[in-house]
Amino acid sequence: MHEELRAALAGLLDGLPPKQAAQAVERLITNYRGTTPTDAPVLRDRADVAAYAAYRMPATFEAVRAALAAFAARVPDWSPATHTDIGGGTGAATWAAAATWDGHRSTVLDWAQPALDLGRELAAKTLPDTEWRRQTIGAGLTVPDGTDLVTVSYVLGELRPEDRRAVVAAAAAAATAVVLIEPGTPDGYLRIREARTQLTEAGLRIVAPCPHSGTCPIVPGEDWCHFAARVSRSSLHRQVKGGSLPYEDEKFSYVAATALDAAPAPARITRKPQLRKGQVLLDLCTAQDGLQRTTVTKRHGTHYREARDASWGDTWS
Repeated sequence: MHEELRAALAGLLDGLPPKQAAQAVERLITNYRGTTPTDAPVLRDRADVAAYAAYRMPATFEAVRAALAAFAARVPDWSPATHTDIGGGTGAATWAAAATWDGHRSTVLDWAQPALDLGRELAAKTLPDTEWRRQTIGAGLTVPDGTDLVTVSYVLGELRPEDRRAVVAAAAAAATAVVLIEPGTPDGYLRIREARTQLTEAGLRIVAPCPHSGTCPIVPGEDWCHFAARVSRSSLHRQVKGGSLPYEDEKFSYVAATALDAAPAPARITRKPQLRKGQVLLDLCTAQDGLQRTTVTKRHGTHYREARDASWGDTWS
C-alpha cells in the first residue's frame, strides 16, 4: 500500500507554484508543532490540502500503520468489516487500515471539503469504495452505526478540549475498537493519556501499547510515551519538506482500545534498545512492575538473540 500511496501522491503538486506550496507547508508545520485548538478546518483550500498531503500523508500513513499493526497483533483472529476515520482529511489512516486488513469498507469524516475531495481523488484507483463525508468534528459528532473500527489520527490537538472529549466519547460509544494517534511530543502524549482514561472509563480495555488498562506509570512532565516509524522519502517528499536524507523517523504517541476479549502484551519496549558488548539494555513498560530497565546478556541464550533483534515499540515477554 505504501507504493500505491506514493504513486497517487507523485503528481500532486504539478501546476502549484513552488512559493505557494512552500508557504502552505510552513503554515501547516507551525500548526502541527504548536497548539491550535479551533472550531474551523485547518486546511482551507486546494493549495493547503495538496501541501498537506505531500508533507504529512507519508508520515501519518506510517505512524497509523504501526499503531494498527500493534493492535492487530493483539487480536489476530479479528478484522473490521467497517472503519470510520474521524477527521481523516485526505485519508492517510484509511490507506493504513487497508494495509493492515482486507475486505472492510471505510468512511472518512472531515469538515474540510477540499481535503475530502483530494482524498477521494488520491484513492480513486486503489480504494474506490471509500465514502468521503463532510461533517463537523466535535460536539454533535455521530459515528455510523455498526462501525467496527474508529481511527482518529493527528486530530485531537486541533480541537478545543470539549470537542476533543466529544470525539473520543463518540468513538468509544460506537466502535468495537478505537485507535488514537497523536504527535510524539509531550503535549501529544498528554492528549493520548487523557483520551486513554476516557476510553477505559467507557468500558474499553487497552491492548496497545500499554500492557495494562491501569494508570499510566509515567509522571507527566518527567517523560512521555512515544514511538517511531521509519518513513521513506520520495523525491516529492524531499522537495516539499526541504530534506536531503532518503528517510525520516516519525515520532508518535498512540493508544488502542477494544471491547473485544483481548489481552495486551506482558511488556513493551519504550525506548530504542541499547546494545552493549555481550548485553542489551531494554527499557520496558510492564503489566506488574510499571517502568523498568532489564539487562539481557549472552547467558540468556535465545532471549539475548531476541533482544538484539528487538526494536523500539516491540512487545517483550
